[in-house]
Amino acid sequence: MTRSEKVAAVEILKDKFNEYSFFYLTDFSNLTVEQINKLRGMCFDKDVEMQVAKNTLITKAFEAIGDDNGFSGLAPALKGPTAIMFSKTGNVPAKIIKEFRGKDEKPVLKAAYIDSDVFLGDENVDVLAALKSKEELIGDVIGLLQSPAKNVISALKSGGSTIMGLLKTLEER
Repeated sequence: MTRSEKVAAVEILKDKFNEYSFFYLTDFSNLTVEQINKLRGMCFDKDVEMQVAKNTLITKAFEAIGDDNGFSGLAPALKGPTAIMFSKTGNVPAKIIKEFRGKDEKPVLKAAYIDSDVFLGDENVDVLAALKSKEELIGDVIGLLQSPAKNVISALKSGGSTIMGLLKTLEER
């Protein structure tokens, strides 16, 4: 890679890190080409962008952005082959990794950056997959807000039918 290509690659990575609030650093080594293509297909289907980059270029992109975002916490994960999974939803890459793995160990989660929080290590895959997305949380809140109103309405309806039943019984007597 020439110097100008490296500068361009750092700029592209810098733009990606600024654009996405959620990204995962993974180790995909020992996967066959067929498996990598399958993983890329799963990422494409779920609107996750997967990009392979050199650790030095990733580090330079982090340095160019500055440490306001807390990217320095990801430095220990930048060893060995690294693929970056960029996503608009925090839990989708973890779900893809869990689904893809099945009984295998790869890809391994090296680190995850979730909206300024850093998760280091593969043991966090289950925790990250269990996170609820923004849309799921909004749906839960709406469901909770609707629940009391539904209870009041059903109580009023059942009370009305009880009163109607009493009136009909009194009328028949």
